[in-house]
Amino acid sequence: MKLEILYEDAYLLACVKPYGVLSQGDKGNDEDMITKIKHYLYDQEESEQAEEPYVAAIHRLDRPVGGVMVFAKTPEVAAKLSDMQQDGEIAKYYQAVITGELPDFEGEMVDYLLRDGKTNTTKVVKKGEKGAKRAELYYEVLDVMDTDDGTLSYVLIELVTGRHHQIRAQFASRGCGIWGDTKYNPKFAKTKRKYKQIGLFSSRMEFTHPITGEEIVIKKEPEGETFEVLDLDEFE
Repeated sequence: MKLEILYEDAYLLACVKPYGVLSQGDKGNDEDMITKIKHYLYDQEESEQAEEPYVAAIHRLDRPVGGVMVFAKTPEVAAKLSDMQQDGEIAKYYQAVITGELPDFEGEMVDYLLRDGKTNTTKVVKKGEKGAKRAELYYEVLDVMDTDDGTLSYVLIELVTGRHHQIRAQFASRGCGIWGDTKYNPKFAKTKRKYKQIGLFSSRMEFTHPITGEEIVIKKEPEGETFEVLDLDEFE
C-alpha cells in the first residue's frame, strides 16, 4: 500500500485511508495506517539511528470506510487536535451512497446510540438509556438514482459527533443503510459476498492549524466500487 499524502508539515500529516485497511493496529497482523505512516516517516530520516516516529490518529475510520484521515506527529499537536475535536472545531464531511430514499432532501439526525462491545455494533436507543451517547449529524441528498438493484441516494454528511459506527447506525435505523454494509444494512446482511468497502467516504476536513493558525482544508473526492455509478464531476 502506497500512501497518498494530501498534506504534510512538521506537525501533522493527512492522507487517504484505503478501504479495508485498519486505522490503527489490533491484535492481528493486518496492515494498518499508523504502522504504514511510521515506516514512511522513518524512511524520510537521514540518520540510520533515527528513533521511532511519533504518530497519533486524531480520529478513526471504520475498516470498510475510505477517505481522509489526519495524524499528529508530536504529542503536543495530538493533544491540541484532540481538544479541538472535542470542542467541535474540526469540521468533518463524508459522502455516502445509501439504499432507499430519505423523506427529506436535507435535515438533521439526532439519536442516542448504545455500543455493544461483544458484537462490535451500535444501535439507536431511547434517550436516558444507560450508556447511551447523543449522536448528531446533518445531511443533504445530492441525487437519487433508480438502478437495477433498486433506489440509491447520494448523500453529503456533516458529522457533528463522532460516535462508534455513527453514520452507519443512524442511516440504517431510518431504513436507508449504507451500500454494501453487511453489518447494518439488511439488504446486504445475508449476502455471501464479503464486502471490503462500503459506500461511505471521508471526503473533507477543515480546521485551524493548532501551531501555525493557518486555515487547513483537506479534501479528496470519493472513489471505489460504490461511487463508480455516480457522475461526480457535476458535484465538484
